[in-house]
Amino acid sequence: MKTWGIKPLTIVALMSMGMLTGCLFEGEQSLEEMDGPPEEEAASTDTITEETETESGEGEEGESTEEETSGTVERELYLLDSNGMVVPQTLEIPASENVAGQSLEYLVKDGPVTELLPSGFEAVLPAGTQIQGVNLVDGTMTVDVSKEFQEYEAEDEEKILQAMTFTLTQFDNVERIKLWINGHEQKTMPVSGTPISDGVSRSDGINVQESSTNDLVNSEPVTVYYPSQQDGEEVYQVPVTTRVASGEDLYTTVVQTLLNGPALGTSLMQPFNEGAEVSKAEMKDGVLSVTFNEAMLTGEETKALSNEALSSLVMSLTGLPDVESVEVMVEGVKDVLNEAGEPISEPVTKSDIQEAESL
Repeated sequence: MKTWGIKPLTIVALMSMGMLTGCLFEGEQSLEEMDGPPEEEAASTDTITEETETESGEGEEGESTEEETSGTVERELYLLDSNGMVVPQTLEIPASENVAGQSLEYLVKDGPVTELLPSGFEAVLPAGTQIQGVNLVDGTMTVDVSKEFQEYEAEDEEKILQAMTFTLTQFDNVERIKLWINGHEQKTMPVSGTPISDGVSRSDGINVQESSTNDLVNSEPVTVYYPSQQDGEEVYQVPVTTRVASGEDLYTTVVQTLLNGPALGTSLMQPFNEGAEVSKAEMKDGVLSVTFNEAMLTGEETKALSNEALSSLVMSLTGLPDVESVEVMVEGVKDVLNEAGEPISEPVTKSDIQEAESL
């Protein structure tokens, strides 16, 4: 991984956007709520006034239902790595008013994402899948797909759900998704019958890892991040959902879960030194200050916090309620240094991590 910087290396999309029906996009992380799709066809959510798109992507009177946009935007898409894990990757794609539908189109195998895929990654939705409509009502995004969506292997069912759910719920007002196929609501997934009638949210997990906590009533799911690497390529962070005991200090519990490391037999790496311990975690004004013992640092002459450890901490902890940034402190150490020997003088945000990893 690279040291911190603010100049992102982006991947420029060269393929034009396919036909989709989308939702209005308000700001960088918000989608406009619209009415649900009708029985036979999904309503266009490109504008407040409902229209129905034809196969050419035009309205009933031949006028385009999408406003022209220019330039590109960065979008977080959930893809499969070579180990079969669902992983977020930030790609630069054409700007569009139809952000929800477009994001899903870039999850389709052999679709417009093909030329943009990082080495070792692949799209997750079956080739030929058409995104026929997307509608947002009270936090639930209904996705209408074509019959080609059903052509996947049983072992990919949960991965498909996770990739779609986490890609769409990156937008602030999308809490869960529901699935329609050719205009008909689905109560279960079409291959293995995973129940989806109540919708799927991030609380259902991603790359679910067994937990030592077996009490489902007195525990809650959390998603933490561990580093992984493919064939000498750049290190990237993989989200893993596990369960932790409820009723305790959630921040300290999540940090301790990270220190315990990933499950054995996975492709994930342990970024923390043996003997590293957390002594306290305190929240104030969106900043979570976490204090460790000196075993958290690496190096013989100059002690520093590894980039992998910092990334895992920040990516994991900023996913918790109210945590906007993370401040790492070490007992007996005035200034905690990064691998470049520079002091980590300010609390670190998720955006800081993503920008540094894209350099």
